[in-house]
Amino acid sequence: MTISIWRYVHLVLAIVSSLFLLAAAGTGVVLAWDIVQEKTQPFKAAEFEQIKLSESLPALRRKYPELLQLTIDHNQFVTAEGFDADGNDFKSIIHPVSGEVLGQPAPKSDFIQWNLALHRSLFIHETGRFIVGVVSFLLMLIVVSGTVLIIQRQQGIRHFFDKMTRDFFAQYYHVVAGRLLLIPIFILAATGTYLFLVRFEIIQPVVKKESAPRLHLEAAKIELEKFPIFQQTLLSEVVKIEFPLDDDPSEYFKLQLKDREISVQQHTGELVEEYRYPLAQTLDQWSLDLHTGRTSAVWAIVLGIASLNILFFIYSGFLISYRRLGVKTRNKFKAEEAEFILLTGSENGSTLRFAQQIHQQLLANGIKSYQTELNRYQLFPKAKQLVVFSSTFGLGDAPTNARLFEKKLAAIPQQQPIQYSVVGFGSHTYKEFCGYAVKLDEQLSQQVWAKRAVALHTVNDKSTEDFVHWVKNWSQLNQLALVTSPAMYGGKPPGLKTLRVKEKTEVSETDRNFLVQLEAGSRIAFRSGDLLAIYPAGDERERLYSIAKIGKRMQLVVKLHEQGLGSQYLYNLKTGDNISARIIQNPSFHFPGKAPKIAMIANGTGIAPFLGMMEENKEKRELHLYAGFRYQNNNAKSYEDFAALQQAKGRLQAAQFAFSRAAVSSYVMDLIQKDAAFFAELFNSKGVVLICGSLAMQQDVEAVLDQICREYCSHPLSWYKTNGQLLTDCY
Repeated sequence: MTISIWRYVHLVLAIVSSLFLLAAAGTGVVLAWDIVQEKTQPFKAAEFEQIKLSESLPALRRKYPELLQLTIDHNQFVTAEGFDADGNDFKSIIHPVSGEVLGQPAPKSDFIQWNLALHRSLFIHETGRFIVGVVSFLLMLIVVSGTVLIIQRQQGIRHFFDKMTRDFFAQYYHVVAGRLLLIPIFILAATGTYLFLVRFEIIQPVVKKESAPRLHLEAAKIELEKFPIFQQTLLSEVVKIEFPLDDDPSEYFKLQLKDREISVQQHTGELVEEYRYPLAQTLDQWSLDLHTGRTSAVWAIVLGIASLNILFFIYSGFLISYRRLGVKTRNKFKAEEAEFILLTGSENGSTLRFAQQIHQQLLANGIKSYQTELNRYQLFPKAKQLVVFSSTFGLGDAPTNARLFEKKLAAIPQQQPIQYSVVGFGSHTYKEFCGYAVKLDEQLSQQVWAKRAVALHTVNDKSTEDFVHWVKNWSQLNQLALVTSPAMYGGKPPGLKTLRVKEKTEVSETDRNFLVQLEAGSRIAFRSGDLLAIYPAGDERERLYSIAKIGKRMQLVVKLHEQGLGSQYLYNLKTGDNISARIIQNPSFHFPGKAPKIAMIANGTGIAPFLGMMEENKEKRELHLYAGFRYQNNNAKSYEDFAALQQAKGRLQAAQFAFSRAAVSSYVMDLIQKDAAFFAELFNSKGVVLICGSLAMQQDVEAVLDQICREYCSHPLSWYKTNGQLLTDCY
């Protein structure tokens, strides 16, 4: 829910400010380029930063006796104004010591002036300046909300700059560019906001007058070279100098520095008066420098790139939103007026695609259809048909967006008879095939108001052929013209990446497990515990495997089944072959870096993610491994050797292995029972247990752990599971 709120805020802010940001960013690119162009002109004196006023002013006074004013701009070009020896007025860019004329100050071109006016005020004067200021503030909020979204996407600020899963072009580079240019864009927005606040006197700098030294009228005249203030002041600290008009003692040198304004007696060099700028006014200048990049060509280039990327963010952001809206449910009718209700339960969103196809066809047939997730079940006063599309998670459990349904179903009985149908999605690979759909069908059958329309229908491996069988039966029952072609309900799996096989081991008579190492491109982000989805038949049938990240490679541990679609495909691969697959992030089974103690429990191929988690434990948290296998063969020996290596590196505290077909057989549950005191202390100290492997093993291990918790802990295992101290990824 939090992610949705931040995404909504981010989108609304972008929509509200997009047109103004488009103008500001476009003109910002032009103005940044103009700053860079200015920096290339050869008007800056060598070693400008080391020149003192005691060196510059006497030399210029001798060359130009009637010099009126010196101005030093942000490029450190020195412009002199006054009269030459012939009495003609002049205004030239000069060398600050020799007085040599280097060039003439040129006004901005009409094109730059046009961009500047548009950038500052949108051509509508003070009203425009106010709008631009507000948009700068909105850009700050956009940066903040975007940062929160990236942090949530990356599962924490520690992984902010980790590699990411490569989505479609706009999505991927929207995040990548956002991470790289976060600080420059925030500085642009913050300084623009500050200048707006100063401009409209929301922040009001107060000039403080400081007392000046008392003048000594009898003091002797001294040369300009010996004025203490001129000897202490660098030309680089000066913005403008006004020269005395004549020899009258009441005429002073007036110096505007970057932090103050001072008046200096022209004969004695004494300080007459001084105005020090308050912090707010100094911040005003700093903000202007940072916002425009006028003091540094490098920073101006950075700001130009940032402005260019704001244009890209506008484009990519709206493209992302358009595509997201394209896959969202669009309900033409409200829940209170709909006659056909479609409820979905989906962990990864694949089930939703089937439901959407039915929903859209019902609307096209003029039927009042309403689609939502199972968690949003409510009273449907005009409903005649209820259709549930749901996948299964874990051991026959509900998907994330269906976990509230059972309680709501019991609390909210419908007020009229409704026919219902349940369509379950799953894979025969798993023991609990469509287990949650079976549970839903049974619960609905017990409701007084519910009458089964068609029998529970199951879909294996997202088979469009299986789904079409249900479509035919259900549409005939309701006398509806729905499409019964499998192609209507198919779809290309999203985000497929190309992976190269780098190494693969062989199976043996005593061990049907084999290792596959894959090389993932540098732009493919993954962690141990994530899932690799492959499509061995080139259709919608999907197989998932737990990932171990070993170095920069992806490693799978796979059991070869005689009729296994996925395992046979992987086993027949050769070194150098390429496969198409996608990464499914699985943050609920990542290495729990903050836990004081961690125990990893696996059997068979379930050891795969734990191999990578050992390497990931660079902070050397207390980590224990409990692994069970059938035979003590070469593969098991390689795991033992790997664990020993990790122990030597300090990344693994202890490793214990059990072999059910050894001379002295034992199971992983025996190891846990032997260390009952350790597991009790682990749960009591907020440690975490991870389980990966078969569902049968998970059930047996949880039974042992529950017994330990009831004997030695203050809560049953279910409490620690709810508290996030028991994480499972079993199949």
